[in-house]
Parts: sequence; C-alpha cells; structure tokens
Amino acid sequence: MKKTRFYECHKALGGRMIEFFSWEMPVEFKGIIEEHMAVRTAAGLFDVSHMGEIMVRGKDALAFIQHLTPNDAGRLALNQAQYTALTTPQGTFVDDMLVYCLSLEEYLLVVNAANTDKDFGWVAAHQAGFAVSVENVSDGYSQLALQGPKAQEILQTLTSINLAGMKSFWAEHGKVAGIDALVSRTGYTGEDGFEIYTTSAQPAAILEEIMKVGQPFGLLPIGLGARDTLRLEAKLMLYGNDIDDTTTVLEADLKWIIKFKKGDFLGRDVLEKQLTEGIKRKIVGFELIEKGIPRPHYPVFAAGQKAGQVCSGTFSPFLKKSIGLVYLPVELTGIGTEVEVGIRDRQVKAKVVSTPFYKRGGK
Repeated sequence: MKKTRFYECHKALGGRMIEFFSWEMPVEFKGIIEEHMAVRTAAGLFDVSHMGEIMVRGKDALAFIQHLTPNDAGRLALNQAQYTALTTPQGTFVDDMLVYCLSLEEYLLVVNAANTDKDFGWVAAHQAGFAVSVENVSDGYSQLALQGPKAQEILQTLTSINLAGMKSFWAEHGKVAGIDALVSRTGYTGEDGFEIYTTSAQPAAILEEIMKVGQPFGLLPIGLGARDTLRLEAKLMLYGNDIDDTTTVLEADLKWIIKFKKGDFLGRDVLEKQLTEGIKRKIVGFELIEKGIPRPHYPVFAAGQKAGQVCSGTFSPFLKKSIGLVYLPVELTGIGTEVEVGIRDRQVKAKVVSTPFYKRGGK
C-alpha cells in the first residue's frame, strides 16, 4: 500500500489505519463522532495527500479546460479555484474536481484518489488539437485540510498570508510553518477552512506545528470516517456513491456548475437536451422517520415498489438523525414525499428533505 508523507505522524497520533484505494490511511483517531463534532465546533486536521493532482500547461490551457469541463474556467482570476467536473460526451461524470488557475497558461486539477490514473488518462487522451502539456504530479504533492470555525485562528499563527482577507475558493502562495505551500480557502466538510498543498519532500512539520498550535483550541486529527459523515451532512458528492459515469450533472442536482453560455464542452448537447426535455430522475436527500441507519445500496421503495437505492447514508452525529441521498423519479422528489428504506428485513419510513442537511452556523 502507498503511504503519505504524514504516515508516521498518524501512527504517533494513534490513528487506526486501513486500506483506502491502495493507500494506507487513518480511518479514525479518537472516534468518528468525537472527530466529527470537533470539526463542527472547533477544528480538525485531515491528511488528504491521497488526492490526485494533474497539471495542465500551455498557451491553450484555458481552452482545453473549457473543453473538458462544464463550468466556466474563463471566470477564474489568478489564484482562484472552482468546483467542476470532468464530463463524458453523455454529460455524465468521469470525476468531480477542483480547478485552480495558477497562471493564464497553468491550471492545477485536484481529483479524487480513486480516479487519479483514470482521470489523467482521460485528460491526456483529449489533448489532441490543443497546445498543452499534461502531467500527473500527484506523487510530488502532499495536502492537508484544516477545517472548522477555529481554522483561521489556528493557521494564521503559522503563516504570513492574510487569511482573513482570503475569500472562499481563492488561494495564495506562501509559507506555512516555514515550508513553501499553496493555501486555499476550500474544503469538503461544510465548514470554513483551508487546504494546504506543498511539494516539500518533508512536510511533516506543517502537520506537527498545526497540531501543536491547535491543541488549546480543541483541534483534533481527523480520519476518513468523520470526513465522510461531515461531507454527507453538507451534501458534498462522493464519486462512486453519489455520482459516476451513469449519472448526469443535471441528475446530480449540480446544474449550477454548468455554464452553457461559455460555449462547447464535452457532454453539452446531451445536457442541453436533458434540460429542455426535463430529467426523469434526480438525487435528493432523505431522513428516516423511524429508527434505523441507511447504508449505501439499501433499496428505497415508494408505494411498495422499488424506486431507487441509497447512494450515501449514515447517522448524522451533529443532527442526531439518520440521513442519506438517493436518486428517485422526479415525481417522488418533492419535499415531504414519504418513501421506505429496506433495512435488513424491514421497510423503514423516510421522507424527502431539503439539502444540504447541515448549513454552517446552524441546523
């Protein structure tokens, strides 16, 4: 299994390690619920070095990104980022990702760990006709995410970057704990926070210094378990569960990342037709009315007939209720619509609710 450059730090902090898409990663340290609540109320530090990084360079870099993605990368200023997708000609997902504009001829794509090789192959296979070079730079990068209401206060002690002046989805180069890094106001938890990218061969000092400074603030190291419950509360998609190459961007309720006015892109025709004709299914959030915990692949029924299956599901540590995501026929997606989730030998009552389940600053 591959190990991140923070592996020894995780062992020293008592992390319980598991295999995650060929990486040995911590699933938890003190426990999923305690870690989850630390992020919601104070701060948490995640190792996300398993994520993939693909660099696109060249005079046609912007045109190439525009061809590959539905969002409008032309709106990005220097050091600005956006959430977007790599789309197929069918308007479905190769992956979802962040795009950073590092210069007018250099863009950094941050993709999911499970898809790095596939995504790089996809991007490289479509570069014909564009004056660009494409490089998988994942092995050179380490990445940490510091998330939670105390994140800015903790991180500011370790960098001269003006974090208070940094808006969401913007980034800046500087030093963190004396190590060169790119810091962005982004995350995967629904909280305020920062992601720290570095190409240092020895980045452990960043993690160690953040943990030291953050301890009085209630900072905890966070594993994959709480990362998943946090992102689900915020209705942040997980590739392989909630989106994949069978789900279109519109069906995934991500119309906001499609900018038809920008011009052509892979999958545009299909998505435009789907928008005009209307989608037949859509992902929605639900919560259980009765006791039980919905898990991925559990069947979902409406009027006794199977209508879908759970994409992501869990017991929400913050909201204290069982929640999940499911693709349902559009006629069943109205708020309050009652469905049943098959849990073992029972059909447990649930209802469609508005999302995200959790919004920063309240329930």
